[in-house]
Amino acid sequence: MRYLLPLLAFLALAVALGLGLQRDPRALPSALIDQPAPAIDRPLLHDASRRLDTAQMRGQVWLLNVWASWCEPCRSELPALKVLSTRDGVALFGLNYKDRDGPARAMLEQVGNPYLASAVDADGRVGMDFGVHGVPETFVIDGAGRVRYRHTGPVTAEVWRDQLMPVVRSLK
Repeated sequence: MRYLLPLLAFLALAVALGLGLQRDPRALPSALIDQPAPAIDRPLLHDASRRLDTAQMRGQVWLLNVWASWCEPCRSELPALKVLSTRDGVALFGLNYKDRDGPARAMLEQVGNPYLASAVDADGRVGMDFGVHGVPETFVIDGAGRVRYRHTGPVTAEVWRDQLMPVVRSLK
C-alpha cells in the first residue's frame, strides 16, 4: 500500500506527458474558426488614400496573410505566395502587422508583391482582433465573411497544396 500511491501518481503523470507529446506544438487553436472575420477597414500600404474594407469582399473566398518586413519567414514565403495565388486564382490580401510603411514597401518591391492589396496595421489592433500570435499567419475566409481556417508559420508549396487549397476548394 505504501508504494501504491506514488506508483499511481507516476502513472498519471506518464499518461499526461504521453498525451501532451502527441500534440502538434505549432497548432494554435483559434476561437475564430467558423466565426465572422473581424472587420478590416485600414489604409492600404501603397495608397493611404484608399482602404481595405473586408465588407467589399462578401461573396468571394479569400486569404488574409499577416506579415511584416522585420519577419524573415514572411520574406521567404512571398515568392511562393505570388506564384501559388496567381496560378490557382486565389484572392490574397495582406495585413502589414506592427511595421513601418517604408521598410514594408521596400521589401515588397525587392522580393515581389503577392497581394491584391495590403492593409496597414501599425498598432496591431486588427491583428489582435484576429488573435495573431506572431507572423506570418494566414486565414482562409469564406464568401459569407467567416474564418474557415488558420495557418501559423510560413506558407510553402506543400502547405498551400495540402492545407490551404483543400479548404479553399471546399468553399468555392
